[in-house]
Formats: sequence, C-alpha cells, structure tokens
Amino acid sequence: MPFPSFGRSRTDLKAVGTSTGRHRTPQREQAEDASPDRELESYLAALAPDSDPETTGSGRRFGGAEVYQLRLSLMANEQLRELAAYRQTSPMALAQEWIMQRLEWEAQQLQRS
Repeated sequence: MPFPSFGRSRTDLKAVGTSTGRHRTPQREQAEDASPDRELESYLAALAPDSDPETTGSGRRFGGAEVYQLRLSLMANEQLRELAAYRQTSPMALAQEWIMQRLEWEAQQLQRS
C-alpha cells in the first residue's frame, strides 16, 4: 500500500520552477550571492559601532577602565558567590566594590603617613 503524499509532488515543484533536489542550482546560488541582504547589513551595522572606545576586545579596554582577570580558589569563589547572593548582587559587582573600598582605604593610609 503506497503512503500518502504530504508535500508537493515532483510535477508541482517542476511547474513552479523549484528543484526537487537538496542542493541549489548554480544559477540560483549565483543570483542569491550577487544581491546583497540589506536587512542583514543593517542589523550588523547596528551591532558594530564605528569607533566606540568601550570594548573588551584585544585592547582589553572598556572606556577609560582596564580589564583585569582575577583567579580565586574554589573555596574563595564559593564564598564570594554566597556573599553576593546574600547581598543580592553579582560576585563581580561585590568584588569590584571591595577593591574600590580597599583602594580608598589605602589612599587614606598613605595620606596619614
């Protein structure tokens, strides 16, 4: 017993000019490559700013700030996560806050001596 056809038949596809194979025809592929995708270009242009200094790319700069990588032991990392969750903030924000506080404290100590 033959199975019912759920899609277009081969004759229907040939009538509308669509190939029945899985691959594109070379003429159709060249035509698609030749016409630029304006919507994609617009989207990519919106995502990629021209000369924005705020980047974490190869320059590892973000505006006027420097990016540092901080490695912690597993235990210290878990403590930081727990404290950040308790204070309803992110571990990164908490670490940044602590560093800024310590830098301010160190500057005050230098002024006193």
